[in-house]
Parts: sequence; C-alpha cells; structure tokens
Amino acid sequence: MDTKRTLAQHRHELILTEVRRARAVRVTELAQILGVSDMTVRRDLETLDEAGLLTKVHGGATVPSLQSSFEPGFAAKSLRNTLEKDAIARAAAALVPPGSAVGITAGTTTFRLATHLEGIEGLTIITNSMGVAEGLTKDGRSDRSVVLTGGVRTPSDALVGPVAVGALRTLHLDLVFMGVHGMAEDSGFTTPNLLESETNRAFIEAGGELVVLADHTKWGVTGLSEIVGLGGADTVVTDDGLTRDARAVLEERVRRVIVTTPSADDGDAPAADVVPIAGA
Repeated sequence: MDTKRTLAQHRHELILTEVRRARAVRVTELAQILGVSDMTVRRDLETLDEAGLLTKVHGGATVPSLQSSFEPGFAAKSLRNTLEKDAIARAAAALVPPGSAVGITAGTTTFRLATHLEGIEGLTIITNSMGVAEGLTKDGRSDRSVVLTGGVRTPSDALVGPVAVGALRTLHLDLVFMGVHGMAEDSGFTTPNLLESETNRAFIEAGGELVVLADHTKWGVTGLSEIVGLGGADTVVTDDGLTRDARAVLEERVRRVIVTTPSADDGDAPAADVVPIAGA
C-alpha cells in the first residue's frame, strides 16, 4: 500500500467532512484538526478545488454551489469516502455466485466492486463502464466474458444513450449492481444525467435482482433524473455512517439492507449487518 497516498486520501475525506458540516472553514482550523502544517492543508485544498469537491477561498474553503444537474468527474468522485466504498464493494462481491450473468453500471463504487470479483469463477459481466471493463479483462482469464455496451461517454465515465440501451434490451442478467448519485425518500435513486438514468433503467429491466451500492453521503442527495424509486431495489449495500432515520426508511422500502463497517486495513473484510425486511 502507498502509505503517503493513503494518508493524503484520509486528510481529503476529513477536510470534505468538515467543510460540508461547517459550510466554510479556515486553513488554520483544518491544520489544527488534522495535525499538519498550513502548507499541507493549502495543497490539499488546491487538489480538492481542482476536483470540484470544494471551493478554495482566501484563507480557507467553502462548499461548492451544486445544482441537481451538476455531475462531478470520475477522478473527483474517486477521492470521496474511499474506505466506505471499499467496504460496500467487498460486501456486494459476496453476493455474486459463480457462473452468474452480472450487470455493473458505471461509478466509483461499482468500479471497486469489479476489483473484488477476482476469486469468482465463470462470470459473464455486462457493463457500461470502460474502467470496469478494462479492469476485468486485463488478466486475460478464459473463464470470464466481459461485454462493454458502447454509447456516449459522460463526465463520470459512463457509456450511455441509445447504443447502450439497445445493447441491453435483449439481455437477461441474474444480478445488476448499480451506483447512484443520490438517494432520498421522495425522489428515490437519482443521477444528474438524463441519458444515464435511461441506461440504468435498461440495466434494471434486464436484471433479475437490483443491488444498489451507495455510501451514507448519498442519502438526501437528489440528482436531476430519477432512475427508480427506493422500492425498486431488491438490496441496498451501504455503510454504518447512514443515520438511524435514513436506515429506517430504507428498511421499510427495500427487501434487504446490508450495512457495512469500513476498515482502515485493506486486508480486513468489513463486517456487514444484513437486515431482511419483514415479509420478504
């Protein structure tokens, strides 16, 4: 593991958490919280500002003004909640049986899921993510088939639109793993990209079971376009940062909720609390 890079990612996550909480913070405050120099904080703020995750101002940083149609790039989203995403991805990979046909939509959490499928044999994987397709084919395994849908590329590296939808219409998948921009009680699972929501709905129609991967920061976020309501998911895999009230809403609407506990040690599989809904 690159310890220096891991420490930087940890600082970035703490900075983003503090900026979102306070809406605006000063460099000196962040340096005291993190136990690092002002110069280190300024470099971190520059990195996060370039990624569009906050707005760097004189002496500190503020939250960016985001609209429901704003769509961060893949690299920017990759900096967020890395431990939570990896815990979610590990738990999701445990749901995949050998020999199954699996759909994986584009996203940073689903990208991490793909890295945890190495030990599962005989998979057929359909994806609209170039990163997922590249990662799953680089080892040249003969027991795995990977199909990339094609389509128009979005800022988050999803291939979407009529070409992607057309490729999915004749397929029958056992499981579909979907990442989302936001999830909320009223608006359901959403994305800021209209074509991506259409493509994700095509994945859902092709799949036998929908598994949504979403860390706790996605709760209460609403993108421009609804993909499907909360009740449209068979399983939601999230992390223990989710509030009790939000979890109660999911447990009421979704057949199964899996809550993971992030681990700072990449070698440790996170604990997962599986909550089957009554009557499921």
